[in-house]
Amino acid sequence: MNRSVTGVESSGRRHVREERSAVAWAESPLQLLCIIEARYAGLVGAGTRVVCRPGLAALRRTRAELKRLDLPDGLELVTGEDGMPRPRRDAAWVFGDAFSGRVQLTWLTGDPGRVVLVDDGLATIHLLELLAADRVTPLLRARARAGLGRRALGLAAAFRLRAAARSGRLAVFTALPVPAALAEAVTARGAILRTHDFGWLRSQPAAHPPPDERTVVLGTSLVRNGLVRRDRYLDWLGRLSAEEPVAYYPHRREEPADLDRIGRMPGVALRETGAPVEMTLRDLAPGQRVVSLPSTAVTSLRVLLRPRGVPVDAVEVPGDWWTPLATPDLRSHLQMFAHHDSGVTG
Repeated sequence: MNRSVTGVESSGRRHVREERSAVAWAESPLQLLCIIEARYAGLVGAGTRVVCRPGLAALRRTRAELKRLDLPDGLELVTGEDGMPRPRRDAAWVFGDAFSGRVQLTWLTGDPGRVVLVDDGLATIHLLELLAADRVTPLLRARARAGLGRRALGLAAAFRLRAAARSGRLAVFTALPVPAALAEAVTARGAILRTHDFGWLRSQPAAHPPPDERTVVLGTSLVRNGLVRRDRYLDWLGRLSAEEPVAYYPHRREEPADLDRIGRMPGVALRETGAPVEMTLRDLAPGQRVVSLPSTAVTSLRVLLRPRGVPVDAVEVPGDWWTPLATPDLRSHLQMFAHHDSGVTG
């Protein structure tokens, strides 16, 4: 039943009502996929218009692949040539990056009837932690060095986030395992927390044949972001491919020079793909496995592949791999799903 809910169904504390329309803003392949899952799950109603940020090749390729599938009723995919849409008072507004200054400014100058936040990587957990905290702090990225004006905008957005939660107008839709204590604290703020298992994607026919290699390695953005030493990472990949052939699926933000080196490594088959790995790897077979440094894709692929008997292993980053930019708190945050993938479901 594709209806939009404004309460946690198990609690019985809020009523369920139809949402007339929604506008969504997608800036990454994962955001776009999760927006579609939110429509399929009934968290937003018919008449959902999904605007994709222009100029991003990975997002363009993902959009093209999605259009070949059976999209949920009442959902329209468009390219935002005119920029981010302005949320209307009588509609839901769906987006993934609550730490974006552009998103925050649009939110503060608009007045959406309801806000639905979808996954944007591990930043989703960081956002929930800020929402649950006793002290109101600016909505800024974990590594951000912001000036006074940017901090003021982030603080105003934090107050707007909490106000939306208190009034029952904030929903968070995630495939990540949210620790039970954090989930309880977030719902105590009044927010609606809904988890999903990619039900729409699992209902679609697989569009990509699995690779021939037994081991699949997911690329990482940690090297490009200056958090993990390039030589340590490439050495590890070289040792892994010396043991057996591997299929390497790049992260969309990896450096072209790094991919050139990886593509020339013996035993490494570099796969060119712009769609999320949740789409390209969901048809792996028993006997295959996925290996990755900690990332959101580890968790989502576990959800998709566990029923197929395919293990997804997160490699804990050794201490000498980290650069000085990776603070202890950031290391802990990045590796939180390397150790477990348990959390709330619903």
